[in-house]
Formats: sequence, C-alpha cells, structure tokens
Amino acid sequence: ANIALLINLFFLMGVLASLGAVLTLPGIAGIVLSLGMSVDANVLIYERIREEITAGKSIRLAITEGFQKAMPSILDSNITTFLTGVILYIFGQGPIVGFATTLMIGIITSLFAAIFISRLVFEWLLNKKKPISFSIKATENLFKDSKFDFITGRKRFYFLSAAIIVAGIISAFTQGFSLGVDFQGGRAYFVAFDKPVEVEAVRSILIDEFGTAVEVKTFGTSNQVKITTAYLINDNTDQANALVSEKLAAGLKKINPVYEIKDSQKVTPTIADDIKKSAIWAVIFSILVIFLYILIRFKRMAFGFAAILALVHDVLVLLAIFTIFNGWLPFSLDIDQAFVAAILTVMGYSINDTVVVFDRVREYIGQHHSKNEDLPSVINNALNSTLSRTVVTGICTIAVLLIIFIFGGEILRGFSFAMLIGVIFGTYSSLFVATPFIVEFIKEKVKA
Repeated sequence: ANIALLINLFFLMGVLASLGAVLTLPGIAGIVLSLGMSVDANVLIYERIREEITAGKSIRLAITEGFQKAMPSILDSNITTFLTGVILYIFGQGPIVGFATTLMIGIITSLFAAIFISRLVFEWLLNKKKPISFSIKATENLFKDSKFDFITGRKRFYFLSAAIIVAGIISAFTQGFSLGVDFQGGRAYFVAFDKPVEVEAVRSILIDEFGTAVEVKTFGTSNQVKITTAYLINDNTDQANALVSEKLAAGLKKINPVYEIKDSQKVTPTIADDIKKSAIWAVIFSILVIFLYILIRFKRMAFGFAAILALVHDVLVLLAIFTIFNGWLPFSLDIDQAFVAAILTVMGYSINDTVVVFDRVREYIGQHHSKNEDLPSVINNALNSTLSRTVVTGICTIAVLLIIFIFGGEILRGFSFAMLIGVIFGTYSSLFVATPFIVEFIKEKVKA
C-alpha cells in the first residue's frame, strides 16, 4: 500500500507539473486528502483477500479473487467521488477549481496505483515465494463474526442527528454564520505581532481609524489576528487601496509597532455573490448526479434516496457545528471558498463510504433472497461484514486529516476541521443513517 501511495504521489505531481497547475492551499490539501482516501481501495482489496483465505483458498487464488471481488465497490465509490470533483470543477471558482483538479487527477492515479501497482507487488512476492500475511495476532479476529445491531436502535440515531441539526438551525437564526471575505466582500489581513494582543483592543483602535465596523479574530496563537473590513470595498482605485493600507498601518502601530502582515485578500461584493451562486449550484448538481448514478447502478430508488438523505444529513450537521461553535474555538470557522471545497469533499467521502456499504448490502440481498430472511437481518449482516473495512478506512483518513489540522497552518485549520468533522459524521451516517433508512423505504421481506 505504501509503495502504491508513493507511486501515486509521483504520478499526481507529474500530471500537475505537465498541466502547469498552480498549487493553492486547498489544492495541496486536496492532494493529501486524495492520498488518504486512496488507501480505501487497498483496504477493500485486502479485506476481500482475508475473506477468501478464511474460506480456505490458497494465497494465490485468494489474492486473485480478492482483487476481482473488490473491483465493483472500488469503481462505484471512486466514480461517485470523481463525479463530485467534475461538478466542483465546472461550477466552482478560484481555489475550488484547483482543489477539484487535484481531486480528480488524484482519484485516477490512485486507482491505477491501488489496482495495478499493488497487484504487481503481490505477483513479485508470490513468484519469489515470500511470506504474505494480511493480519497480525492483535487484529486477526478483530470484527470477525461481529453481531452489532445497527437496525433495531436506528431511531435513537435519527433522534441524535435531528437534535444536532435543529440546534444548528436555532443557532443559525440567533447568531448566524461567520461569512468569510469570499461571501461578504471586503479586505482581509492576517497579521502577526511579536507579543499577544487583546482582540477587543485591536478592534476598538481599528474602528476609530476606519470609521466603520471591523471584524477581528484571533488566528491560531494569541499574537496573530485576522482583520476584515469592508471600508472602501466598492472603490477599486489605487488611491483607495493606498488609503486602506495607510489607515491599517496607522492602527497597527498604535497596537504594537512590531508586526508583520502575513497575507491579505480582497473580494468585491459582486465576486462574493458569484461565488455564492456557484457554490449553491455545485452542491445541487452534485446531489442530482450522484442520485442518478446510484439509481442506474443499484436499480432501486431506495438506495438513491438513502444516499441523498445521508449527503444532506452530513452537510446540515457540518453547517450546524460551524454555527454552534463559531466564536468558541481558537480558530476561524468562516464560511468561505475553502469551506465549500470541504463540504463537497465531505460529500465525496460520504458517498464513497455509503456506496461501498451499499455494494455489500446489494450483494447480501442477492445471496440471501432465497432464504426468506427479513431485510433488517440481511442489512445487519452486510454492515457487520464490511465493518472492518469501514473502521480501517475511517481511521486512516482521520489520521491524515489530523495531520493536516495540526501541521497545515492556521489558514488551513478551519478547512481541515470541516473535513475532519465531515469524515467522522460521513462514516457515522453510512452505518447509522443511510443504510438503516433502506429499511424505511423497502418494507417487504426479501423473497425469491
């Protein structure tokens, strides 16, 4: 898997270099995330191989059949994520396009690496008669013959999700969202001082300088702040830019003469409206395309409705957390272009996870339809059979996102936090929301 990931990264960087792509911060995060998600294909293959070994097949035959049986799930999950990237590329703007580009290229290269490079490594090991193992003593029986009941208590999970979403709606109407410069228009400056500063003191001094409302937030450590102002935002002349810079410098010197402006950005209200519309259309079309693909592949409306319900659930939960905890966490929870990229990535991950589970449910329905088993039992068995893969993939992806969150810098912190929460709830919704909802949509027993 590590060899496949390294070659995947090599291919990905080569394609981006040949395209002359400009790497933005969300673009770099897209590369790291695609590496984190690409391990899912390897995990699916290895889990299938373990099942074949457990069934008593030789290691060579188990590897061959493991690759074959994992292929439908790998293709379905990657195609749905790729389609999200296409919609993001078509309807997104600015950094979102860069993120979509790296995501789509990353999916293609990771598929190639996971399917072909991994197989070559195994063939080499087999030809050299090297020992091959797919478990260690500690994990050999992990989740083996697990009997978790995901269906009976499903309404408790519906209630938990509903409670978070309702709390988010209440918070949205009472305190609202913190809109980034991308959506509200204005100039934003990221300033670092040589010693800690008081946010209220900075705000008070800058309001006196600009004569209008100024938003000031701690950005990471207590000596860094993000300053946003709409002062002269509709005036694009050089004189206006110079005047804003002059007033900002005058205010900052009163706070602390030792400072550094690390980054700045300017967005006009017109551009903000365009970005907002493109983001809304991107989400709508992504949901529509994913629904149609699942309907075609699974041939049951229930799977399509359940998948879309899980997507809407994940987006609403993420929005709820961003409005509820806005101002409480020591980093920015702005709704901006990076957040939109994160939401669509979460949608991609969620649908990837959901489709893998759905594939196993469809397989179990096909295998057990003649036994007159009721649907809840069939779905429970399917969820338990794929539980090991769900947990391993979730842990791998969360580990990658934690690294981005901790080491990715302050500008990426809100972005990586959104994806981290999204992946956690995306995994949760696949097991406790999307798949159980199939029971609500299909009431009959599974019969011949």
